[in-house]
Amino acid sequence: MAFRVARCLTRPVHRYQSRPVSCPRLCRNFAASASPSGSDGPKGGDKLAARKKEEDDELITEDLLEDILEDPYDGDDTVSAGHMMLQQQRETLHYLRLIEHEMPKLVAYRKPFIPPTSATPLVVRSLGYGGEPHPATNKRVVVVAVDDLPLKDEAAIHRIKLLAGPRWAPRPPLDGGFSNLDNWGNGYIKVSCENFPKPEMNLSWASDTLDRLIQEANVGINKLDDVPLDLRHIYARARKAKKGEHLRGRIYARPTIHDFPKEWLPATATSNSN
Repeated sequence: MAFRVARCLTRPVHRYQSRPVSCPRLCRNFAASASPSGSDGPKGGDKLAARKKEEDDELITEDLLEDILEDPYDGDDTVSAGHMMLQQQRETLHYLRLIEHEMPKLVAYRKPFIPPTSATPLVVRSLGYGGEPHPATNKRVVVVAVDDLPLKDEAAIHRIKLLAGPRWAPRPPLDGGFSNLDNWGNGYIKVSCENFPKPEMNLSWASDTLDRLIQEANVGINKLDDVPLDLRHIYARARKAKKGEHLRGRIYARPTIHDFPKEWLPATATSNSN
């Protein structure tokens, strides 16, 4: 019953204006305003008549109107906000049922965690937007510690840092999958690619580029031991971040509480620390 009332009340007003209803109260509110069919010419009159016929078919009848007005509201339905609340509760119950009945079935696919070994030092990072198409989903990023690469000597380590250029950094990237609490050692190399339409192609290019870097670093035809590292990208990143490392040459040497002079502490605090 409430659905029929809502359907009638939400009809556009111009549909009621096409023909007056016999009910006296509605006649005072809705008056016919259609122009004669001959005023628009023969073609215009035919179109107007066809539109009138189509609208007349959609208008409510007098019997339906009397049935709606005579049937009182018994409080057997709720408002739109109530239906929205019920829909949210149905969705919540749907996911609760999935958790209760479907999630236990995933135990069959459970595998024990095996930490990575030295044979698999690469960390591959990808982006996802919940199944939505996005250009960044094809991007692949490869991060690896220099100490985990198969380099033959210290000269090869210095050479791969020079060859990597701005792709090398002394600390691990924030989104690289490494902990800042680990020993940084000789730094990390980050290679990313998003030039190809397939994620596998981007990952293959990044892996091949890293293999070429290792190969050129181990060959060592040209002596590069006297060439210093180019740290301009490190300084530029610190100046852009403005987290204290850009002041007075504090690149990766920002003072902490461990740098506080012990001789400045009170005698009791010094004795307790010892």
